[in-house]
Amino acid sequence: MKLIAQTESFEEMAARSRDRAKRLARKEKIPAQKIISFESPFDIFEVLTTERIRLCVLARTKPYSVTGLATALKRDPKSVRRDVLTLEKHGVLRTRFEINHGHGRVKIVEPVSKSLELRAKF
Repeated sequence: MKLIAQTESFEEMAARSRDRAKRLARKEKIPAQKIISFESPFDIFEVLTTERIRLCVLARTKPYSVTGLATALKRDPKSVRRDVLTLEKHGVLRTRFEINHGHGRVKIVEPVSKSLELRAKF
């Protein structure tokens, strides 16, 4: 699945949705993708900062815990935890719990898709 973060107006989003509905009605095959829409490019870069993009790139290599990501990125675990929550809220990352033998559970961070495409119109 492809994840696309893009800028588009409400009218553009509504037109895209109508087109998709028509294609579904015709029983056309639609590629698996998830689109996150922002009103302006500034909104994209407020959510997808340089550090958050680094976090996403690393999370694609293998499953990491939040602490593991913080260690690998040489960042404060609290900052990484906040970034993971923000990215999860916007649908870029997901988390799941895994048994940490002898120590309870650990939260594992995973990407939602194999690729992230950024599209911004000025």
